[in-house]
Amino acid sequence: MKILLLHQYFLAKNQGGGSRFNEMAKIWSDEGHEITVISSWPNFSAKRDPKYKGKYVFHEKDHYKNVDVFRCHVSNSSSKPNFFSRIWGYFSFVFSSTWAGLFKVKGKYDLLIVTSPPLFLAIPAYILSSVKRIPLIFEVRDLWPESAIDTGMISNSLLIKFSYWFEKTIYKKAKLINVLTPAFKKKLIENKNVPAEKIIYIPNASDFSLAEKVAQDFDARKFRVEQGIDDKFVITYIGAHGIANHLIQLIDTAERLQDTNVLIQLVGGGMTKDALMEEVESRKLQNVRFVDFVPKEKAFEYILASDLGASVLKKVDTFKTIYSNKTFDYMSCKKPILLAIDGVSRQLVEEADCGVFAEPENPDDIAKKIRQYLHGDYDIKQQGENGYSHAKEHFDRNKLAHKYLKEMQRAVK
Repeated sequence: MKILLLHQYFLAKNQGGGSRFNEMAKIWSDEGHEITVISSWPNFSAKRDPKYKGKYVFHEKDHYKNVDVFRCHVSNSSSKPNFFSRIWGYFSFVFSSTWAGLFKVKGKYDLLIVTSPPLFLAIPAYILSSVKRIPLIFEVRDLWPESAIDTGMISNSLLIKFSYWFEKTIYKKAKLINVLTPAFKKKLIENKNVPAEKIIYIPNASDFSLAEKVAQDFDARKFRVEQGIDDKFVITYIGAHGIANHLIQLIDTAERLQDTNVLIQLVGGGMTKDALMEEVESRKLQNVRFVDFVPKEKAFEYILASDLGASVLKKVDTFKTIYSNKTFDYMSCKKPILLAIDGVSRQLVEEADCGVFAEPENPDDIAKKIRQYLHGDYDIKQQGENGYSHAKEHFDRNKLAHKYLKEMQRAVK
């Protein structure tokens, strides 16, 4: 098959972050399928690579075998935390990705996949699917516009009204709709009147191949010594430092644990990182460490050298319906999960017995659960093994990528 993938955050080589479609594209391309990706500049909110300077669309041909990537302009102003700059950031990519799809991406395709959020990315998907006459699979990674409204990213009443209208339109247009959690499926059927037969379920997953590759020759003790954290109880958060992640709750937790050897390690970047670093400095906290974005392989080293992995989000009802990407990375590395996300993520962790739930945005409860680990109330090694076994059975990236292929072939037929 020839697959056209529209994904604003498709990672560049050696870039850290959510790698769901990078990993699946590699598996699909290894099977002989051809994938063309339309995406934005990598790390679009950070300092731009000089090779993109003066470009509106940049064609990268050296990603994976059978994978072409068209990098499209996106406004840097989207990194500024205000309404108009965020909206312009989203729509600048809507315009550039539509241009690339219409005039730069050549040839016929069997299928178009678009993954959201942001929901506005469905605009170029709708246009390209209609003009090129190819079936569309719409993937729901997060329920927009609800999550954008709940986190304050969208507050304009006209834009909210448009978002709900366009959401219905794209659901109707899509041949199939993939959801990442069972809760999404229930919401779409019961609240948004989407036909059940249109919905498929290919969740987030664990990249066991990479985790096992890194773990094979990795000396966690040596890494901890080199990083100067060998005497610490290390809790690592890997991922975006954005509004939705609400990492201030981990800073508040660290403040309550200054009498312990706990180190909270935040790996990644995003629009709130500078403010978080300023907060740590103003409070004179010595038990919080910031690490910039690292390649996925290096990120696994930080996880493997930790005692716990943290998955946290802002306390809003919409986030009760999601699985956190990083949770699966921790499971593949046999690390227990400190979870401050209620709903289906909590059900997953408790069902697998691979960590502990703490109330989101309640640093007293989060600190209490960490102290229970320090006191030996939980079997860390067993929880890690439990998570690994559960993910291996239900959330293996390779198995799910092949399941996705079968659904794509069904959509084409």
